[in-house]
Amino acid sequence: MSTIVAPVHGLELPGLTGWLTTTDHKRIGILYITAAFAFFLVGGVLAEGMRAELAVPGIQLVGEQGYDQLFTMHGTIMLLLFGTPMAIGLANYVVPLQIGTDEMSFPRVNALSFWMFLTGSLIVLSSFLVQGGPAAIGWTGYVPLSDATYEPGVGVDLWIVGLILTGLSAVIGAVNFIATIYGRRTPGMTMFRMPIFTWNILVTALLILFAFPVLTAALAMLFIDRHLGGTFFQPALGGSAVLWQHLFWFFGHPEVYILILPFFGVITEIVSVFSRKPIFGYAAFVFATIAIASLSMSVWAHHMFTTGAVSNPFFAIASFAIAVPTGIKFFNWIATMWRGHLTFETPMLWAVGFLYLFLLGGITGIIVASPALDYHLQDTYFVVAHFHNTLIGGSVFAIFAGIYYWFPKMTGRRLSETLGRIQFGLWVVGFTLTFLPQYELGLLGMPRRIADYASATGWTDLNVASTVGAVILGLGVVPFLVAVGEALRRPPDQGPDPWGGATLEWWADSPPPPGNFRDLPPVRSVRPVFDARLEAGGGAPT
Repeated sequence: MSTIVAPVHGLELPGLTGWLTTTDHKRIGILYITAAFAFFLVGGVLAEGMRAELAVPGIQLVGEQGYDQLFTMHGTIMLLLFGTPMAIGLANYVVPLQIGTDEMSFPRVNALSFWMFLTGSLIVLSSFLVQGGPAAIGWTGYVPLSDATYEPGVGVDLWIVGLILTGLSAVIGAVNFIATIYGRRTPGMTMFRMPIFTWNILVTALLILFAFPVLTAALAMLFIDRHLGGTFFQPALGGSAVLWQHLFWFFGHPEVYILILPFFGVITEIVSVFSRKPIFGYAAFVFATIAIASLSMSVWAHHMFTTGAVSNPFFAIASFAIAVPTGIKFFNWIATMWRGHLTFETPMLWAVGFLYLFLLGGITGIIVASPALDYHLQDTYFVVAHFHNTLIGGSVFAIFAGIYYWFPKMTGRRLSETLGRIQFGLWVVGFTLTFLPQYELGLLGMPRRIADYASATGWTDLNVASTVGAVILGLGVVPFLVAVGEALRRPPDQGPDPWGGATLEWWADSPPPPGNFRDLPPVRSVRPVFDARLEAGGGAPT
């Protein structure tokens, strides 16, 4: 027997007004996803500019200061205006559906969170419009490069204020997710019957509560130093420049897992569905997620091995330890696929690409977690390649997997399989060609954050290859944009469960109506939709 859900409490206004005033979690999720993807395109253009500058020796397009602005804004956009908001957007859309509720706990706070994020992001981007911009600080904002002596203009002030707003947005959004997941689950859905994606969002929200206030405090301290006579980061006046590194990386390393844990959840959902099997080791997935989040709070100083201000052995051991729960996830993903009835629709292709590329990033992470090796590799292109192997090969591949997977639920239309496969092929080739040469460049000693290099270094051929790869990555976005445009021109034609899913979002219509569900199946396991289909005699799709 199905459970009847509560009636809809309100309807959205039509047209643009409805989108601007919405409190519907689905619309807010789409707004987050759309805005974050727009920032991704901006950040990608900046990356192409940097690679064009570095293709061959000499200054090609911009000088050192212009390159520094590109570098600073590229990192800021991709990490804080694209990756984290994209995770929040997917969670906004999917989590209430997966737990069988009609809305977030605090709908108006949810809307406030999005508009704070968008406002803060536009303020950050506006720093490009002032003379000097946020040059020479990098996305890490290291002091003294970001203090008033070296960056006296308002570009850095806009960068600071915008990031404070986006950080506050993330915090109130995290509170909303925690309240929703704890308080609005449908009857029968215990904590250990929740989908893994919802579990990962819960853990990510807790991480946000611990990490983002530290960044906000550090930014406020930097602003006070710049304008109100503070001395937090000024050694000559009793402060410490290394204090900024401690504060930033105490945020920054959990932020890496804020960027990847939601997408571990995406991959888990996809691998299970396209293997036609339940998740192998559900409890192990949950506890591994909790372990990763816990350890992520204790490894920040592995970014500071060369400062001489931290205990290198302690942070090296903690950094090695975090590989163990991550390895458990890989084992369980493979075990889920083992002897499954695998099909390789586009979401599964992106998931397999994620497994391959993120594994390489994780292995190179173990390398730089060793202080002896890190002393040689610190601030070289080896670190750049490792970082992008985890966050593009990890997060971005999983983002595309999630979009292809949930696009039919959001719009009632499937994205083109042909265009999706073309995009996937271009991205695998482009990604490998872009970042594999950078590992060798790092081993050869090429430092990151430079706009030029001498031809005598022998780095030119590798940089040309990396730039060609970046161009292929950029071209690889075109099939996706075409696929989205083509799909949205067609009328909705997808049923509630086009992939043969097992979690509650696949019980609702595609797209879900206001209130999400007309009724709900009883929840007696982690796979309530599969159970209902089996009870009705439908069995599992093959």
